[in-house]
Amino acid sequence: MSARQLSPGDTVQLDVPRISRTTLALYAGASGDHNPAHVDIDACKAVGIPDVFTHGMLSMAYLGRLLTDWVPQDRVRAYRVRFAAITPVNAEPVCRGEVTVVEDGLAHLDLTMSLPDGTVTLKGSAVVAVD
Repeated sequence: MSARQLSPGDTVQLDVPRISRTTLALYAGASGDHNPAHVDIDACKAVGIPDVFTHGMLSMAYLGRLLTDWVPQDRVRAYRVRFAAITPVNAEPVCRGEVTVVEDGLAHLDLTMSLPDGTVTLKGSAVVAVD
């Protein structure tokens, strides 16, 4: 769908592959973020966290992928996210987007990442040019 065709109520979904320990280790290596909370289960347990969890920027990237798979990147005028909960290792999150308003040449989108149990881990928004 092109950005020119967005209408209120339009939705899109991206099923994210399982976020494994390998995915987290690869992301840590690529990003340079070696925070033990994302790669070292023993360090997590030592501070009372039961297991490693997903990098926030990795989660944000999946939500951004949903957005730029949906509309051309050059149409994106704003993209914001707010972390609402931890995305645990081995999660299979779902990213969703919905057009809420189209006016003055701009489409306003609500974006979320959620777990299969319904827990929303990221809340986001985007503004996309439609003219």
